[in-house]
Amino acid sequence: MFRNYQPIDSSFWQGRVDDEEDYAYFRWHQIIQLIDLNQNELPGDSGGLSFCFLGFASDTGVKKNLGRVGAKNGPNSIRKVMASYPCSFSKNVKLYDAGNVICQGEDLQGAQKELAQGVELILQAGHFPVLLGGGHEIAFGHYLGLHDFSMKTQSGQLGIINFDAHFDIRPYPDGSTSGTMFHQIADLCQEEQNQFAYFCLGIQKSGNTRGLFEIAAKNKVEYILAADLVSYKMDQNLKKLDQFIAGQDQLYITICTDVISSAYAPGVSSPQPLGIQPDTLNYYLKHILKSGKAMSFDIAEVSPPFDHDQLTARLAGSLIFSVIDSLTAIK
Repeated sequence: MFRNYQPIDSSFWQGRVDDEEDYAYFRWHQIIQLIDLNQNELPGDSGGLSFCFLGFASDTGVKKNLGRVGAKNGPNSIRKVMASYPCSFSKNVKLYDAGNVICQGEDLQGAQKELAQGVELILQAGHFPVLLGGGHEIAFGHYLGLHDFSMKTQSGQLGIINFDAHFDIRPYPDGSTSGTMFHQIADLCQEEQNQFAYFCLGIQKSGNTRGLFEIAAKNKVEYILAADLVSYKMDQNLKKLDQFIAGQDQLYITICTDVISSAYAPGVSSPQPLGIQPDTLNYYLKHILKSGKAMSFDIAEVSPPFDHDQLTARLAGSLIFSVIDSLTAIK
């Protein structure tokens, strides 16, 4: 039984209808199946590739990390954008929406635990989890769900690829925030004597203290600075990334939208004027997906109160479309 949870209302999945019978003209809102995790089980894998959205309506971690709050409304903002996307895939691809896990008050740990349970249920049913943030504290709950599923199924080494301006590897003496998740994961890996495999693209020197770079080095974190995600360094960047991917059995891909230039992503907790370009991110994202090792995906820190013309929500939706379009093309 989920306590910190709310099924999604169908009003978030409304949009243009070009044809009511011909699938070639269908849009996502016409095929989405809404699931209440407290009322019915997730449908099992129907033989084709299937994706299940799950929101994390929380910015408690952002608040604790002294960031601009508002990301708790991000999941529904992204849904509204995605509703009218065309079904570019075949009929056997299914889309589900399992609603939102909600952080009640300051109980971030409880919400993260329930998010982990939701992720595990999605994987057990044979679907690819697509999680919608919410603050980037979504990453710890998301990872716990992947970890628990992998432990039960012996899925092998799980690597993390994070697109982010920040390492999010701060110490956490006062508990979890939106800046501590990967330190928590590193400690969990050490406790279980497992490898902590973490690769971060888009790191800003101006956004991370020397101490955080030292923690990253101590934990053997691999990274590429935002300033180095340029065309003439593409080959060496891809070689480094491919070496990391080769050492993993499965991948958890997470995006904090503050990695992107604020010209394209103004609605985030920590805007980055010198962030990376969306097409650069999308190129690397598609390259990672071609490995066939992606286990799940999330996108975080979409903050509607600061999102002029829904630019950030639209960008997040476009990246999710790219993920689904890429994975269905591989399949």
